[in-house]
Amino acid sequence: MNSMQPQELRFSIDGLEVAAQAWGNPEGFPVLALHGWLDNSASFFALAPLLNNVYIVAIDMAGHGQTSHRLGAFPYNIWEDVSEIFAIADQFGWNNFALLGHSRGAIIATLAAGTFPERITHLGLIEGLQPEPTRGKDTPQQLALSINGIKTQAVKKMSIYPDLETAIRARQRGMFPLGFAAAKAITERGVKKVANGYHWSTDQRLLTPSAIKLMPEQVAAFIERISCPITLILATDGLPKLFPRFEAALEKYPKINVHMLAGSHHLHMEQEVTSVAAILNPFFTHAD
Repeated sequence: MNSMQPQELRFSIDGLEVAAQAWGNPEGFPVLALHGWLDNSASFFALAPLLNNVYIVAIDMAGHGQTSHRLGAFPYNIWEDVSEIFAIADQFGWNNFALLGHSRGAIIATLAAGTFPERITHLGLIEGLQPEPTRGKDTPQQLALSINGIKTQAVKKMSIYPDLETAIRARQRGMFPLGFAAAKAITERGVKKVANGYHWSTDQRLLTPSAIKLMPEQVAAFIERISCPITLILATDGLPKLFPRFEAALEKYPKINVHMLAGSHHLHMEQEVTSVAAILNPFFTHAD
């Protein structure tokens, strides 16, 4: 079992200061872990110590946690994260490595594995696979939503919490409810101290709709190009419940090994974490 206490890491990528946490022996099998929307690298605080013989580097993705915000006044488009993933791997000297992603991080991991399939040895996904596709005729409206969203966020006041306990309780009541321990881990890494309390360190532009979304055939092209083994872990009260047609969509991709576990969207942070680890440990046993 890996050490419970992670090592803090920092990277500089084209002006972006990226923070990360690492668990395990640096000589172990390399795994880059990507958290979900509005979360941070603490998303893996419960799971990473249960994974054996791996070196897990969980990053605070751009605009999240302790990583800096992207410059400019543009929305966060998921394909921008792909180049940053490989830039971090390059700084480690990893020609080949595995990806482990949750939710939005799983979607980005899928795009990354389809972009440079020769570099990804294993793709582990938790409650996420592909970006929600769009129709071509909806593209102008999507761009309008994004531009108006940027304007809205620019003038929106951030919530201030008088103390950490209040912020943790607010995080517990988020879009996907969390237990106290999970909410505490995410909150402690995801807030910034200000004069009258705390506010989220997250870039508000992450709340803005994407400028452009991929169409179904584009999404399929990324998945079909992936050449490594793929394991997808779903929660009964997670994506299958939120998107009833999600499981039917998976039938197009028989190469994906799907596991269904009891639990909710953040099952890798809650009591189901041991079941998640039991699936991922044999999956990450060795590089192909």
